[in-house]
Amino acid sequence: MVASERIQTVVIGAGQSGLSAGYYLAQLGLPFVMLDANARVGDAWRRRWDSLRLFTPARFDTLPGMRFPAHPRSFPTKDQMADYLETYAKRFALPVRSGAKVERVSRNGRLYIVETADRRYEAEHVIVAMANYQVPKRPSFSTQLRPDIVQLHSIDYRNPSQMRPGPVLLVGAGNSGSEIAMELSRTHQIFMAGRDTGHIPARIDTLVSQVIVLPILFRLIFHRLLTVRTAIGRKARVKMLSQGGPLIRVKPADLTAARVERIPRVTGVRNGLPVLEDGRVLDVANVVWCTGFQPGFSWIDLPVFDEHGRPRQDRGAAENEPGLYFLGLHFLYSMSSSMIHGVSRDAARIARMVRDRVRAGAAGISPAIASAAPAGVSARADS
Repeated sequence: MVASERIQTVVIGAGQSGLSAGYYLAQLGLPFVMLDANARVGDAWRRRWDSLRLFTPARFDTLPGMRFPAHPRSFPTKDQMADYLETYAKRFALPVRSGAKVERVSRNGRLYIVETADRRYEAEHVIVAMANYQVPKRPSFSTQLRPDIVQLHSIDYRNPSQMRPGPVLLVGAGNSGSEIAMELSRTHQIFMAGRDTGHIPARIDTLVSQVIVLPILFRLIFHRLLTVRTAIGRKARVKMLSQGGPLIRVKPADLTAARVERIPRVTGVRNGLPVLEDGRVLDVANVVWCTGFQPGFSWIDLPVFDEHGRPRQDRGAAENEPGLYFLGLHFLYSMSSSMIHGVSRDAARIARMVRDRVRAGAAGISPAIASAAPAGVSARADS
């Protein structure tokens, strides 16, 4: 028999988004539980490549209520970030249930049903606190490559020791692809395929950037200017959801200096080797697919997704599903919505929406009507 439990709110995911939501729900005195598939809080960061450092200095990597324990101008490692999240959950005694992978979310009347392998939760509210980056995406023709070619998706890359001797083809020229290319260029010949995503003009580790450029970039442009409320933000959102954001740390000149050869798009396979758009065939020993991810929300059995598998939502509130919320999505409200320093604003707003819906229910107002009505001053965007 699968155990059943009734709870006001279920938060799915205990990364930076879920922990932020949990913090605000706790501050508002609302009962909730947090479900996370990982064995430990922070494991999603621990599994990333060994040399990964955040693009934002520590002063921008703070979740609500707890400063990041590092020099404000340092760039934390992925393990430092993982440990910070684990400490954060313990410090605020957030009710995280680890090893609880959600297999299905559905609705039964006014309640949502959240199912794991051994438990069934009935909840009035569900907050899906997970990024768009759940299922690795690679082209279908990747299966036709020769079996002796090492193939990895960026999510499985750890360090150069995974590569065979010989050239490496990196497919995808965004931030992950560029960072991995720079690392592998020390030991391998690198070919990089993918469109130029642009780059920020400044070096993020200089004093000028730390004092002037990064505050403007992260606090003003990414957080306030590029939002769904501004024309320029809406235009940027369409582009970034389809093409990705600009390079933050690596510059095109760095790739050139590292002798990374930029090549046309990979269009298929011939005789087990990758074929480029210009007809060339590349004889490589390794391929790293930095080709992004599918949203990976197939386990949500509700009609809330568009043709691309992305949730139809307004600042996190799912369309036509009162009480269902999304948090941590790329450009959910602003370009900073999936960044450490930006998720807090979205989490605070969603927590207030849950509170207002609970209050409306207690006052005898239909929760559906309460969710559809403007939330008023209490739901304004935080700074």
